[in-house]
Amino acid sequence: MIPTEASAEATFDDVVLPHLDAARRLARWLVGNEHDAEDAVQEASLRAFRYFGTFSGRNGRGWFLRIVRNVCWRWRGSKAATPTDLFDEERHSGAGWMPDPETLLLRAADVSLIEGAITDLPDRARALLVLREVEGLSYQELSDVLEIPLGTVMSGLSRARQAFRKALDHQQQRHRF
Repeated sequence: MIPTEASAEATFDDVVLPHLDAARRLARWLVGNEHDAEDAVQEASLRAFRYFGTFSGRNGRGWFLRIVRNVCWRWRGSKAATPTDLFDEERHSGAGWMPDPETLLLRAADVSLIEGAITDLPDRARALLVLREVEGLSYQELSDVLEIPLGTVMSGLSRARQAFRKALDHQQQRHRF
């Protein structure tokens, strides 16, 4: 029998390793670049290993992503803001074929606008949007990861989406020729 997260025999590998990709994506959005995101996920993994005895067996993804979020927020607070390279969507998509140059240019522009808009959001709004829209966490999982009440998750998502739309409009206005 393969142990599940909820079983008493669940190991660190069973609980944490399946969520490393989600942790990297979340960290990338929260700290702003690949290098720091990798470092933050490594630190979060070490913390998760060290404190695995505190894991209740309920929601491994939520438990681990909460640790990643906390590490990233501490990480950002301890580092001075530095310019970062834009996330290269094409390089990370795994696509084997190359679209024509015009399509690449349009995609790069869209990615740049979206990334700029998300980066302009406050930390909690950014975390809510990335965890919900990119990682697909449920409202309850968001509540667990961000340690906020369920009602605050719903209202916070609504405000985060509004702020994202406004930030995206602002980004589009700044990039018009």
